[in-house]
Amino acid sequence: MTTNAAEPLISIGILSNSKITFELYGDYSSSASTKKLNGQFTAEIINGKLVCKTTGHEISAQDEIIFEPGDLSIDTFLIRDVTIGVKFHWERKEKQRFSGSLKLKKNKNQITVINIISIEKYLTSVVSSEMSAKSSLQLLKAHAIISRSWLLAQIEKSKQLKKTKAKYSSLAESEEERIKWYDREDHELFDVCADDHCQRYQGVTKIFTDVARDAVKQTYGIVLMSDNKICDTRYSKSCGGISESFENVWEPTTYKYLTSITDYKFPAENFNADFSNEQNAVKWIKGNPTAFCNTTDKKILSQVLLDFDQETKDFFRWKVNYSQEEVSEIIKFKSGIDFGQILDLIPVERGYSSRLIKLKIVGTKKTLTVGKELEIRKYLSKSHLYSSAIVIEKSNIQNDIPQKFTIYGAGWGHGVGLCQIGAAVMAERGHEFDEILLHYFKNAELKKIY
Repeated sequence: MTTNAAEPLISIGILSNSKITFELYGDYSSSASTKKLNGQFTAEIINGKLVCKTTGHEISAQDEIIFEPGDLSIDTFLIRDVTIGVKFHWERKEKQRFSGSLKLKKNKNQITVINIISIEKYLTSVVSSEMSAKSSLQLLKAHAIISRSWLLAQIEKSKQLKKTKAKYSSLAESEEERIKWYDREDHELFDVCADDHCQRYQGVTKIFTDVARDAVKQTYGIVLMSDNKICDTRYSKSCGGISESFENVWEPTTYKYLTSITDYKFPAENFNADFSNEQNAVKWIKGNPTAFCNTTDKKILSQVLLDFDQETKDFFRWKVNYSQEEVSEIIKFKSGIDFGQILDLIPVERGYSSRLIKLKIVGTKKTLTVGKELEIRKYLSKSHLYSSAIVIEKSNIQNDIPQKFTIYGAGWGHGVGLCQIGAAVMAERGHEFDEILLHYFKNAELKKIY
């Protein structure tokens, strides 16, 4: 990405389904029709063609149909039954309204809905979808910059992969070990998706305050850079007091701006952060260290947590109880492997934040070491465990088989990069957006590139 470039247009994948219901508000045009288009439509694959129907009118194409708005400032389209929080504990369907162009793309026997929009309009929605649009200006400015940086870094990464035709692998597997991470399962039909896998993008309905617009406008074209490259800026809800390094969560690549940091002005007192010592990890995860993200202030939390996020009550420290039957069934269902009864869950390797990178599952039928952090979180919950910064205790042992497992946890999310709750606390305490960013992203600098 060169400096002084024009503001890019990007494509966002909203959903894929065999039948799409949508509504056009305004006068849209399409190369597939000579008429101005508005009102309610359905789209299906019929006899191998993409067919859109509305009252008294039908248009079709072999591969894709693009609907262009007559007036970008006021025309919008509405998509029904958009799933948000895919496979997370807050998963649900919404109807969402978008600006920009609507592309319907045939994808085998399904239709993929794609929104084409300028990056700054996209970011105004992302900032309001990831955070509350009522958040402080400094917090939203910080988030606008990391969302912009992340997006442009991902697009650049995709270009490089396609250019070099390099195969991206995120799985290493043997009889004894399964190590998998979830990052760039490359989107072929669009730049990014609209859900938590990439960044939450839930359309114009989330944008209802001027502060969200101002945050994007006042940071127009500004990104974080390191070594003359746009930073791959990551973020999660709560780091739990110490952030994690990139290579411990995703591919084994070290970025000097995504290293572990203490989420406070100084290291927490009376804690040893050498988590290769399991006793230190236990004390940390079951403790209550001082950190920016260690807050129960409802005013601050409401800035970061949207309504469905607030269904989770504990962010900094939490606890989950499983019976033997529950834990063995969950692991069997999520892994596809019958471990039998679970005898032990053993920490093998931890990262700098105490997050588990590798966990050994010992069953009566099978023993396997799994990683990285999200794979561990998937194996130990019907949706996703909040974090892999966990300590597991066994109890009620009968005939050498534990009947109860208690999981103590720290933080919410992968913990790499910006801690959203910590950043909200910093903003509330008077820190400016640049101070917040340079706290979480060491060895980076702010630069305006368009």
